[in-house]
Amino acid sequence: MDFILQPWPWYVGGPLIAITLLLYFYFGKNFGISTNFETLCTISGAGKISEYFKKDWKERDFALLFVMGLIIGGAISYHFLIPNQSIDLNPKTVQELQEIGFTNVRESFFPAEIFSAESALSLKGFIILVLSGFLVGFGTRYAGGCTSGHAITGLSSLQLPSLLAVIGFFIGGIIAAWFIIPLIF
Repeated sequence: MDFILQPWPWYVGGPLIAITLLLYFYFGKNFGISTNFETLCTISGAGKISEYFKKDWKERDFALLFVMGLIIGGAISYHFLIPNQSIDLNPKTVQELQEIGFTNVRESFFPAEIFSAESALSLKGFIILVLSGFLVGFGTRYAGGCTSGHAITGLSSLQLPSLLAVIGFFIGGIIAAWFIIPLIF
């Protein structure tokens, strides 16, 4: 049981991702999460409003099962495998996060300054969530897929657009982490 409760090393997680990806390729499927939003919109009747969503959602039912597995696995992990586990962060990272206003950074993967109900219901928090959601949705649509789809499926099948998208994701992440987040908080 101790093995499951510890963080798994790269040489376990990496091959598991590779095996999953090989199975997707073998069965002629692509891996990615963002397409599931399209599928959910299609299921909910968005095809009545936009031609874009007039698709057969049953062609992507396997992906919905994958997302359900992610949600269930995350819930099991959060509630049973990592309760009260402190986060092992570099002391310099902790200091820098505290300097911009984050407290208890070693106690939770989800800082209360962003993820608490109080923060989300404030004007600043609401604007951040709506703007962030819009930018993620727009970026995913503009890039033709999400980070997992481009970084895992696209790069493993040697697609140049995926390489460019992943480079853009990293640049955007660096800009957000070093400039935007410190300005906001």
